[in-house]
Amino acid sequence: MNKGISPFSKKRQEYLKGTVSRKHAILLGKIAIIVSLFGLWQLGSSMGWINSFILSSPIRLIASIWGLVQSGQLWQHLWITTYEVVIGFLLGSCLGIFIAILLWAFPMTNKILEPYLVVINSLPKIALGPVFIVWFGAGSSSIIAITVAISLVVTIMEVLAGFLATDQSIITLLKSMGANKMGILSKVVLPANIPTILNSLKVSVGMSWVGVIVGEFLVSRGGLGYLIVYGSQVFKMDLVMASVFILAVECTIMYFAVAFVEKKFCDKQNRNS
Repeated sequence: MNKGISPFSKKRQEYLKGTVSRKHAILLGKIAIIVSLFGLWQLGSSMGWINSFILSSPIRLIASIWGLVQSGQLWQHLWITTYEVVIGFLLGSCLGIFIAILLWAFPMTNKILEPYLVVINSLPKIALGPVFIVWFGAGSSSIIAITVAISLVVTIMEVLAGFLATDQSIITLLKSMGANKMGILSKVVLPANIPTILNSLKVSVGMSWVGVIVGEFLVSRGGLGYLIVYGSQVFKMDLVMASVFILAVECTIMYFAVAFVEKKFCDKQNRNS
């Protein structure tokens, strides 16, 4: 009996190889774009096509980062910003999910508060910055409060929309069997909306960074936002661009950490289905 590889196995192997090749091509494309942008940036600065004093250059950016590392300031400012982002992100996300659960559990309250949530979401939270500074003081507390204010309503509305879009036929069936709201929430609504919650966390990551940097612009004596403001005030544009670059790297790492958790959960769901 021929024990060779079946045509189906060959096709599967070819499909897997093709998938891996596409992933590698996408990764190389992403790297190529970054390398090209930095290469053009350095070339434009060296050739005088752009003003290196205003826009800096990759070499000067790296030198500025290395200077921060040697002086020990990088870790100090990085820790301040990271601490504020993580605390604001966790508070805003957890509180937003909790409020969304309450609004789902009490439809009448949801209907009453819905227009207010829309209005609050449309308000520029930055305008409330001075108010938070008066309330919480000129420090990390006010920055975290601004961060929570920016990410909270977005999380509430996105998670609540997922809860309300849950298959009503399943909920009706459980109600007919005597299930209470807690049982429906734990057995149907929350499991069905884990992807929605994880997606809202990805949005909340970006909003949290916006909140912290805005807060550090307004009131801070440390952090990446402080370095950006300080560098612009004393015309150290190398420091400004270095801080923006570090900020982009850290924000990307945090975003992909949440995306990694989301991917693992989706893969687990696909295996169980």
